[in-house]
Formats: sequence, C-alpha cells, structure tokens
Amino acid sequence: MAKDDDQDAASGATPEVSFAEAVGHLGPTLLSGLQVMEGALRQMHPPRIEALRESLRPVLPRLEARRLALESASAPPDLENFAASLGRSAEHAERAFRLFLGESEDGPQGPLAMLEAMRAHARAQAALFPLRATLPPVDAAFIEPGFEARLPVLAQGARGKTPVGLFNARNDASERGGFTLYVPEDYSDDRVWPMVVTLHGGMGHGDDFIWSWIRSARARGWLVLSPTSQESTWSLYHPARDGRALDAMVDYVCGRWQVDPKRMLLTGLSDGATFSLLHGLSERPRPFSFLAPVAGVLHPQVMAGGSRSNPVTPSIRWIHGALDWMFPVEVAREAVRILQEAGQSVIFEEIADLSHTWPRECTGPLLEWAAAGQA
Repeated sequence: MAKDDDQDAASGATPEVSFAEAVGHLGPTLLSGLQVMEGALRQMHPPRIEALRESLRPVLPRLEARRLALESASAPPDLENFAASLGRSAEHAERAFRLFLGESEDGPQGPLAMLEAMRAHARAQAALFPLRATLPPVDAAFIEPGFEARLPVLAQGARGKTPVGLFNARNDASERGGFTLYVPEDYSDDRVWPMVVTLHGGMGHGDDFIWSWIRSARARGWLVLSPTSQESTWSLYHPARDGRALDAMVDYVCGRWQVDPKRMLLTGLSDGATFSLLHGLSERPRPFSFLAPVAGVLHPQVMAGGSRSNPVTPSIRWIHGALDWMFPVEVAREAVRILQEAGQSVIFEEIADLSHTWPRECTGPLLEWAAAGQA
C-alpha cells in the first residue's frame, strides 16, 4: 500500500479515484483481508484472542477506506451490479473484523461476537463468489493452491442442461431446515460424482458452513450438500427428526444429479460431528461410506458394538484439536478407543495447535481420503 493510501486510511479521507482504480485497490485488499480473517478464525483459542486482534486491527481501516473510494467512484451502467456486489462483500468483511475486534456497535459481544464474525466472513465470500467470472483473482481465490489448472475447465461450464453452481433451498440466513448445495461448474451427467454432506456446529447455519468446502470441492470435483438443522443445533436427543430431513435432502440431490454411492462422505463440526456419527452409524439403510467428525463427541445412543443389519460399515476419520476447550481431546481419544474395540475402522488425527474450530487445512485431505479409500 502506498504512503498516501496509509494516510487516507488513518484519517478516514476518501481519495478521488476512477472506478477502475477503485476496483483495483479494493479487490486485493478484500481478498487479503478475507484470508487474514480466515487464518484468525482457524487459530481462534481463548488465550490467543487478544494477540489475534492485534494482528487484525490494521486491516480494517484500509478495507473501509477502499470500499468508500469505490462507493464514491462512478461505475459504468453495465457494472453497477458488479460494484454493488463487491461493495457488499467488503461491508460483510468489515463487519467480521469489527465483531472479532470487539468494536461492533450493533452486534453481540463475547463468544457470540466470534460466531457472528464467522457468519459475516462467510457472507462476504457469498457476495464475492459470483464475481469470479469478471475478476480472475477472485476465481483463483476460490480454489485450492496447486489446482489452478482446473479454472479454465470450470469456466467452460457444464456439458448439458443440468443446473450447476450454488443453490439455496429455503436456506437463507433467517431460515432453518433447508440446505445449500454446490455442484461443480464442469458437471456432466455422463459420469458419477462424489459428494460430501457437511453439518455445521451448534448455533451455525449450512449457508455459512459451505464456504469451508467450496475451494476444495472446486479443486477436486465434489458436490457439497450443506444442510441447516431445524432448530439451533442438531436433534441429538431426537435424532430421527433431523435424520429424516437429512435423508430426504440426500435423496433429492441423488435423484437429480449423478452421485457416486461409493464416494459419499458425511462430516461435521462440534454438534455436527456428533450428529454425523449418530446418523452415520445408526441401524438404518445409510448411504455414507465415510464419516469424518471434527471436534465432536460420541453420542450415548451410538451402538458401537454388537451385530448390525447393514453390511456396509463406514470408515471413520476423527479429527480433534489438542487445545479443544469445549470437548477435551481426552474424551475424543476414549471415544476412538471404544469405536475401535467395537470393530469400527477409525483413523484418529490429533492436531496440536487446534482449538474448538474448523481446521481448514484438513478439508482437501478429507476429500482425498474419501475419494481413494475403500469402505
């Protein structure tokens, strides 16, 4: 950033720039800001919060100054919608920073502010994602590093009339019980495609949680089904309630897109992890060959031993943080031991610096594990 830009950000002044210059300034600042926030959310652990805030604090005034510069620039008529989406993404990102920093005047405080910061970060990505065809750096930001060769393939679009991209089925921020679905842009009906079903944590929402998976799914050609629980969290005490809804969602997707029944992964975070085990190991016809609970616990109703009516036993990869303050890692180790003694195939991955949050670096490897594994 140039010295004059630093002075403008510090003073709150909005420099006069052309529309192209405003986009050229805001785009990289927004993308880097989202990346920085993602890193802070990954490292979020109560003793680290103040240090993380200090690292984030310089980003907010630069982001705000460059968004205001875009608003003051005159967008060509055919780019007004583009400018509105870019500005809306920046506004959500600014809100995420203010919430994380404890500086929001219209949001919750304490732990709830961190949860709301995650939501604002997700919504910033949702507003930015449709601009990937216009801004190549945005397109590159929504795919894992090392998979950039897929971008031209994705840009060609689907082969056929089957809908692709992002879909929201009664799953806006104010709604519960619906789902958000991603279908790779290069989808075709002439082969089967793997699918991951990913369950948010308590107080979460599927339309937010899907953004933990978009880059990996675009890189590797996976469908992502991200449901939202009917209440504030999954029906752990009445599992059939959310279980029936989840089954109906899976049936809907499998009935309209070519999904590979041998490469279906059910995963989740926290309460979503617990429900993924409860649902995935239940005594019912189940489609999932792979389960990947992250930062969860073993529900008492999970029948770890005895005979099963289903011939297919899912492979399990359990991921847990050594710093988890909600569900201590010792509880996870014991749960893994119980499952293994009952004959389940369980891989346990303990991450030394992970607290009770989503490990973004595991998303791609989980898909690779399910794609290559033998259930």
